[in-house]
Amino acid sequence: MESNARAIRLYSLGWREMRTWLFAGLFIVGNIVLPQLCHLIPQGGLMLLPIYFFTLIAAYKYGLRVGLLTALLSPLINSVFFGMPPAAALPIITIKGVLLALAAAWMASRSKGASLLALIAIVLAYQLVGGLIEWAITGSLACALQDWKIGYPGMILQAVGGWLVINLLLRK
Repeated sequence: MESNARAIRLYSLGWREMRTWLFAGLFIVGNIVLPQLCHLIPQGGLMLLPIYFFTLIAAYKYGLRVGLLTALLSPLINSVFFGMPPAAALPIITIKGVLLALAAAWMASRSKGASLLALIAIVLAYQLVGGLIEWAITGSLACALQDWKIGYPGMILQAVGGWLVINLLLRK
């Protein structure tokens, strides 16, 4: 299913399409490389939340299936090969990634374009719901608020950077 709005083509790819797996693979590679670069900065992963960046773009531009594959496999591969995120953090990071993919795919299907306001809403929604789930699982409000306290630059980067990538680099 394709739609045009402001010269931006959004897709909803199926499980049996080779493009689903190809695009997911590319976004997973992005979600492996970007965190490695961010971890060169002290607390770069906590501050910039890089594991979510390409998940947002994948789900918004190419649909729920590409977004879910990216959200599920990126943290697992990073953890296995690089030890980051730590295994103990995988459930929360995976939950937030899946929430992000769901929110981005839903918003893209409703908006038929990529506005900065829509991407801000997606980031706020997955962080709010994900934080509440994290609080319920860990019992720690401090842990649940960490992305809001430390990771707000990453949330801004996701919204603004995601908007730029979708609107400037992935027009077609």
